[in-house]
Amino acid sequence: MATYIMGDIHGEYDLFMELIDKIKLKYEDTLYIMGDVIDRGPHPIKTLFKLMEMPNVICLVGNHELMALECLEFLMKEITEESIEELDEKLINNLVNWQYNGSVTTTDEFHKLMPDEQREVIEFIKDFSLYEELTVNGKDYLLVHAGLGNFSPDKDIEDYSLSEIVWDRADYDKKYYDYVYLVTGHTPTQLIESNPKQGYIYKKNNHIAVDCGACFYGGRLAAICLDTGEEFYSSTNKRK
Repeated sequence: MATYIMGDIHGEYDLFMELIDKIKLKYEDTLYIMGDVIDRGPHPIKTLFKLMEMPNVICLVGNHELMALECLEFLMKEITEESIEELDEKLINNLVNWQYNGSVTTTDEFHKLMPDEQREVIEFIKDFSLYEELTVNGKDYLLVHAGLGNFSPDKDIEDYSLSEIVWDRADYDKKYYDYVYLVTGHTPTQLIESNPKQGYIYKKNNHIAVDCGACFYGGRLAAICLDTGEEFYSSTNKRK
């Protein structure tokens, strides 16, 4: 029985399946996905349906799932005068923001689904966790998608806003807790300036950053086993 953490998949179904094979995930193991399952890569919906089949996988909500939930129910509707009237400024801004952040692959696959399948996707995403607290081999871990915005050591996790957890990037040069490891996705490790091995899992200052830029050219999907510290990587993304 082992505990694994995997970074942001971003629709890279083939890299996901490759990494699952490398991990040799067993039924009694638990795999935590750090959010951003969807968008950018070619098969976000296909990836979601695969995750639905895996009872030992727990997904955290990322900013891309949050953007999707703000738009998908509207996209289920037939285009009529009534539905167009629902397009107020807030909804238009949500749709534009999501498109700017790579929604096209998600919406393309979503529109090919039957209505009951579309509803299943939405309900599945709604069940994603906001955070997870784990203890493995006597070590404590706090899992959030992005970071802890407006951090204070006296602040309980329940006191952080949704935006502070799924949008605000962690400060990887700062140790947040002395006895808790903060595990994050969201920020590709290629962008962490103090990372001596950019593109690999970052472990410093009680941070574990696992987003290795799978959806970008040259990036990879990464995972780590908390029980052993072993790291796993997919092949690099060859799409430009």
